[in-house]
Amino acid sequence: MGSTNILSLDQGTTGSTASLMDGKGLVSGRADLDFRQYFPEPGWVEHKPDDIWKSLLEPIQSVIKKTRVKPGAISAIGITNQRETVVIWDRKTGRPLYNAIVWQDRRTTEICERLKAEGVEPMLREKTGLVIDPYFSATKLAWILDHVSGARSRAERGELAAGTIDTYVLWKLTGGKVHRTDVSNASRTQLMNLATCDWDDDLLRLFKVPREILPEICDSNALFGVTSGLRFLPDGIPITGIAGDQQAALFGQLCLQVGEAKCTFGTGSFLLMNTGAEKLRSKAGLLTTVAWRLRGEKQATYALEGGAFVCGAAVQFLRDQLGFIKDSGEVEKLAASVKDSGGVEFVPALTGLGAPHWDPRARGLICGLTRGTTRAHIARATLEAMALQNAEILLAMDEDLRSGAAGSGGSKLARVLVDGGASANNLLMQMQADVLGTNVVRPKNIETTSAGAAFLAGLGVGAFASTATLKNLWRADKSFAPKMKDEDRQARLKRWRTAIRRATLVEI
Repeated sequence: MGSTNILSLDQGTTGSTASLMDGKGLVSGRADLDFRQYFPEPGWVEHKPDDIWKSLLEPIQSVIKKTRVKPGAISAIGITNQRETVVIWDRKTGRPLYNAIVWQDRRTTEICERLKAEGVEPMLREKTGLVIDPYFSATKLAWILDHVSGARSRAERGELAAGTIDTYVLWKLTGGKVHRTDVSNASRTQLMNLATCDWDDDLLRLFKVPREILPEICDSNALFGVTSGLRFLPDGIPITGIAGDQQAALFGQLCLQVGEAKCTFGTGSFLLMNTGAEKLRSKAGLLTTVAWRLRGEKQATYALEGGAFVCGAAVQFLRDQLGFIKDSGEVEKLAASVKDSGGVEFVPALTGLGAPHWDPRARGLICGLTRGTTRAHIARATLEAMALQNAEILLAMDEDLRSGAAGSGGSKLARVLVDGGASANNLLMQMQADVLGTNVVRPKNIETTSAGAAFLAGLGVGAFASTATLKNLWRADKSFAPKMKDEDRQARLKRWRTAIRRATLVEI
């Protein structure tokens, strides 16, 4: 084929990005656009699906104009997306029945508590690798079907289509011709069986989600479809890569071997460790998920996952709610103006606690305040919290891996690869290395979510010969070695865990 131009679409929680990658793995251009978030009730988070689609249109056209790549010269398209967020729409008109319910949304907490009380969680964990939590898609889909007039009967008649955001974007790109998803996104719905990589009848009955509304599950670098009926792209461009954003970042970091791990610093922080063919069951409350399944491979690659719902959003909280800073980039300088947090702890449980605690009723907590506390101390405590919650998850992953069949014989996690916007913060990265006690490595391209989607699409269309070829495309930027003494590290982790316990005792 001629020159390679892979269009990568990264549809995130607060905005969308379009980028173009060449055959050497270099990004020739990038454009992004934010869109509005809706909070109709406390704990509810929604997006308008039309806003999501529009947030992709402008960046696509902008990056094509910026790079002067002719639309007809685009070799393939890859899609990556916010994962558990769901949409249900009319198959004929394409109109959504309701706003997209976002992964951060907690409205189904009571449904989840009822399911736990019914004792079904062990079965769910065995089949899906997930815990019962409002985070996942199944209860969100059930809520829409139960709360939109006529939705359930229409779903059972096959009039409706549903899916995570990748499925919705694929539908739009193909002019409503294709209703598919990939295994990584399907594994986050709580409706797919990890062993079969197919929708599970027991789970569909439990959550009362009709199979008729769900997309076909495909390999992550399958030929999902081709563009059709778009004003800004010609018909026939193959869409050959789809993965949920965190799995895409793991692939973009080329964590292809067992034990390789990455941490993405985004709205939340998300950590994945490759466990190979083993569906490793965590003893520490972490999730088992599909990382990807490549075309031609019978076996999926699995991963352990842990995530904190609020990471970069904690800095946004300082900016937007507390008014401590005018721009998120100011937080590093403010935090560096003091030598430590002055005893302040900030637990950013602003939408509950994720792994390994899974407490949707936990609330944010700032404690340890004195008359001497300043904005700088709270800013530093915020960065420390981002690093500490990640360290807690990574240390649990390391322990789980060493106890599993795929374990490395007791060897310690050698390094963690980082990406996402906040990974550009050198102070935060040094904090991460210190509280983890492990090297933290940042690549030159920190937008590895987009890179992962492009790599998958390139493999799918033959622009990249193999994963071995991709290994030569990854480039390191900076490595951060731990400087903190082990006894100081343990004391710091102990203080953090005490603050966590306080956050989980808050009465609502």
